[in-house]
Formats: sequence, structure tokens, C-alpha cells
Amino acid sequence: MSIIEAIILGIIQGLTEFLPVSSSGHLELAKFIMGDESLPKESMMMTVVLHFATALSTVVIFRKEITQIIKGLFAFKWNEELKFSLKIIISMLPAAIVGILFNEELETFFSGKILLVGVMLILTGVLLLMADRAKHTDKNVSFSSALIIGISQAIAILPGLSRSGSTISTSVLLGIDREKSARFSFLMVVPLIFGKIAKDLMSDEFVTTSLNYTNLSIGFIAAFLTGLVACTWMIKLVKKSKLSYFSIYCFVIGTVAIVYTLL
Repeated sequence: MSIIEAIILGIIQGLTEFLPVSSSGHLELAKFIMGDESLPKESMMMTVVLHFATALSTVVIFRKEITQIIKGLFAFKWNEELKFSLKIIISMLPAAIVGILFNEELETFFSGKILLVGVMLILTGVLLLMADRAKHTDKNVSFSSALIIGISQAIAILPGLSRSGSTISTSVLLGIDREKSARFSFLMVVPLIFGKIAKDLMSDEFVTTSLNYTNLSIGFIAAFLTGLVACTWMIKLVKKSKLSYFSIYCFVIGTVAIVYTLL
């Protein structure tokens, strides 16, 4: 993997982790366009590093909320902080269960299946369009809605189906305040990302991996800085009901990917 490829992948991850256009789908498309068959194998550690970078950018942006979640877990008092912490945990369970039980099956979806990516991008576009047309409310996340949002996150493991797009759209369609939907969507994925990173780092596949620390560092910086901008920007866009712009983008890219694979 070259330095340019590391920068490109870092920027793609940083942008698409928060923008509702599917980071996994765009990484698969980027690898396919680069035409380097060795890239998926070499980029396993790079993928871990890039996800760590965007998770860290989420921690920086939501440091106050994360502090409240930690305080809530250790307060041992039935207050709003503890309730919010429990909602985050509930939202994590579906994706965690799917990831643990079906890890090998899920890996088969991340091997250049561009047709699947295209179809899922179009589905993402439909969800975003529906959410953008939903009425504005000031409803909070409930325990039941946290579970439903968590299920949508578990389904969004598929490449091309945007995690943030699915969870934010589900939240908005459930009548939850748009800004709260975006914040909850970004916060609920942080523990999962760190858990996945820990699991990957303990994997035997990294024992024999030859690491290029320059490329890893460059990719990390690109993803982290881009993630800071994208995360802040996305919250403002959701609040202003601008998701339809991303739905159009998903429709276009998804259609191009489908047509290309069928030709």
C-alpha cells in the first residue's frame, strides 16, 4: 500500500464514518477502483487503525457526553446519566451479538461484492429520504427505541448500508429529536469499535503481518482530522434536515456500482 492510498483510505474513512453514505461500502469501492488485489489483505491492520482514528475523533467531539456515560455507570443511582448509559448498552447488544455469532459469515460480504454495495447504498438513500421528510419533534431516546436503533445498527453491518444513516434515520422515524438522534448514533458505536479493535489486535493474523508504520500513521492522521470535521458537520446537517442531499448521492453511486457490475 502506497502513501497516497493510505491518505485516500484515511480521508474516505474519516468522511464516510460520520456522513450517512457507508464507510465500509466506500472502502470496498475504493479498493476495487485502486485495482490492487493485495490491498484488502494488507489493509486489515490499516482498517483497524482507521476505525480507531474515527472512534478517537468521536471521543474528542463527545468527550462531555462520554464522561457522563462513565459517571452514570459508576454512580449506582437511578438518574438520567445512568439511564442514558443503559440505553447505550442496550443499543450495542444486537450488533455485538451478530458480530460474535456470525463473524465468519460477515467477512464473506467484504470481498469485492460491488453489486451488494450498490443495492445497499440505494437502500440507504431510501432511508435517508424518508427520515428527511419526517416531522421535527423533541422526543428523547427511550429504552425500547434504543433497542430498535441497535437492531438497525446490526443490520447496517452489511457493506453499503450506512450505519450512521440507518441509525439516524431509524431514530428520526421513531420521532426522536434530530440532533439527539445524531449524537446517540455516534455515541452508541464507540464501545463497539473499541471492542472490535481489541478483538482484531488479539487475532493471530497480526502475528505475521509486516507493518508499514509510516502508512499506518499517515492513514490514522488523515482519518482522525477528517473525522473531526465530518462529525461536527453531520450533526448540523441532520438538525437542518439536509439528509436528502446524501440520499441523492447514495442513489447515484449505488446505481453506478450496480450498472458497472452488470455490464
